[in-house]
Amino acid sequence: MPSEAAVADRLRTLGPVFRAREALGAGVSWRDLYQARDAGVVIELSRGLYQLQESAGLDQIDFVAVCARAPRGMICLDSALAYWDLSDEIPRSVDLAVPAGTHRPRIDHPPTAVHVFQASTFHLGRIHVEVGQGAGFVISDLERTVVDCFRFRQRIGDDLAVAGLRRYLRTAAAKPARVLDLASALRVRTPVLQALRILQE
Repeated sequence: MPSEAAVADRLRTLGPVFRAREALGAGVSWRDLYQARDAGVVIELSRGLYQLQESAGLDQIDFVAVCARAPRGMICLDSALAYWDLSDEIPRSVDLAVPAGTHRPRIDHPPTAVHVFQASTFHLGRIHVEVGQGAGFVISDLERTVVDCFRFRQRIGDDLAVAGLRRYLRTAAAKPARVLDLASALRVRTPVLQALRILQE
């Protein structure tokens, strides 16, 4: 049976966050993985998803965990608004978008709300954010976040969508023309344009 240090060394090669199947592929048995968890060498973030204890404290670990469970997904809506500082509301769950026609994961921890977005436009405004030690997550960029909130305004509320756009327009990085381009591609140009006109008066 390999020592705790030897198991930790094998797990380090997988990065700070890894799946159980990746640990098995690296030669760590289920028994050794569970012993590492019980000894506090690794933390079980979600079913089948682990983090090395020594990497605890990584920023946005909930986003990292969710995107590791759903590699084709992206953080969106309320969660993206909060991440980009376009809202003061604290989301009760992680908002995850997946493209239509793909597996819709069920993630209990961290609490996750899964949304299905059109596959043909899913690639628009997706960016990868590195948080260190080889870990990261995919999230909608500033402009896509704003536009998606208008697309889902019946679910999240008109006030939140408009407030997000207002704060976005106050940022130095604001690109209203790109917002309108995305709004056209995502078929929500009219309400976004109306809101832009009111806010820019």
